[in-house]
Amino acid sequence: MQSVFFMSSISLFLQNVHDTVHVFTMKLNFSEPKIFTGGVDVSHWSKLSKEQKNNALSKDWYLYYSYRDPQTGKLVRQPNIKAGVNRFKTKQERLSILKTLQRNLLFLLERGFSPYADNSELEKKLFQTNQLQDNSKTKVSENDVTAVSNSVNQNFMTVSEAFNLGLKIKKNVLSATSYPNFSSNVKRFELWLLKNHSSLTTVNQITKKIVIEYLNVVLENTSPRTRNNTRIELSTLFQTLEDNEIITENFVRKINVLKAKPERNKTYSATLQEDIYQYMEQNDPLLLLFVKFISYNYLRPIEVCRLKVGDINLKEQRLFVRAKNAPVKIKIIPQILINDLPDLSKLNPDDYLFTPTTIGGVWATSENDKRDYFSKRFKKVKDHFGLGTDYGLYSFRHTFITKLYNEFAKQMTPFEAKSKLMLITGHNTMDALEKYLRDIDAVLPEDYSGYLKNNN
Repeated sequence: MQSVFFMSSISLFLQNVHDTVHVFTMKLNFSEPKIFTGGVDVSHWSKLSKEQKNNALSKDWYLYYSYRDPQTGKLVRQPNIKAGVNRFKTKQERLSILKTLQRNLLFLLERGFSPYADNSELEKKLFQTNQLQDNSKTKVSENDVTAVSNSVNQNFMTVSEAFNLGLKIKKNVLSATSYPNFSSNVKRFELWLLKNHSSLTTVNQITKKIVIEYLNVVLENTSPRTRNNTRIELSTLFQTLEDNEIITENFVRKINVLKAKPERNKTYSATLQEDIYQYMEQNDPLLLLFVKFISYNYLRPIEVCRLKVGDINLKEQRLFVRAKNAPVKIKIIPQILINDLPDLSKLNPDDYLFTPTTIGGVWATSENDKRDYFSKRFKKVKDHFGLGTDYGLYSFRHTFITKLYNEFAKQMTPFEAKSKLMLITGHNTMDALEKYLRDIDAVLPEDYSGYLKNNN
């Protein structure tokens, strides 16, 4: 509603500016306002077919111009000015209004109006009598003029207003696990802007150079991977603002992606895995059962955290998983895991399967917090075995997929082994599975010493 109000204000303001324009001889800080008429040349309107005319009128018509950015010295395309013109259905009506807007916007620009500055002094100068009349003697109040200034200055959207709008929109789109990270990145960027570019008032003043400057700070303090992830989050924000016509372009997507060394958990050796299992069996059996869902059902830790008692159907050996790439995914429960499950028949189906103290219960916290809790709980086990950051809960998934593939490969061709494994792991394509197996080094060659001896 705010955007509509300001656009209507700019229409009112521009339509009531004196039609007396004096061209300055100084170098212009702006381009001449031009009219977009649906992609056709309206001077040949009479020669267009009915289909061509309807197609042109089905598109938005608007006024556009560029203004020189005071920081870069380059002309930057400003937001399109529509002023409600597209409510009109004929070429004559739209063109008449847009030409008036075009003429009067040029009048303002030539007198020093800037979308990057405070135009209050110019407003006082133009409206010192608190009255401006056009040929039809229509009066415009000073409040209308102020609203127009703000409208041209990126629809009066401050950085805070624009970012809050982006967060509000994405909160209804992103998952409960993705939104907190997105929100955190946006707020950190906003705080950095406030500290390092306090002169910025509106979101259109944020440039590609400023975002790159911030990403370099992130890189300096973290890693290429974190910097790239931050770039993705900011691009998501700016794309949302572009889609809602708050800014004209999402320039963040044009910022390069840095090469980042992939991070992954190592697989456990067979001996180490057995030792860890025995230790948890004696010291933390609940955590061991949590790990077995990762190991035997090849779930991600956060997917285990999502499980509810009602997601387990022991009669049909079915497990219902809310995976990241599908609303609900059905998997079989292998007998080796069923043998370790307690009696679930008397538990509430709506309770979470895992809580900090028991199997089946209420646990009112976010999925991310649940995953972090079990990761920290498992760290005590890692500390006992002197394991570093290369090992974690995810390592069990890698370990048992590797073990299963190698067992399949003893009796099947590589394609048959991967095809069967794909049904179990839940990978959507063979390419995705093969990439995963390469990443975890699941497929290794046999000892080739004999070939080397033959060549000596």
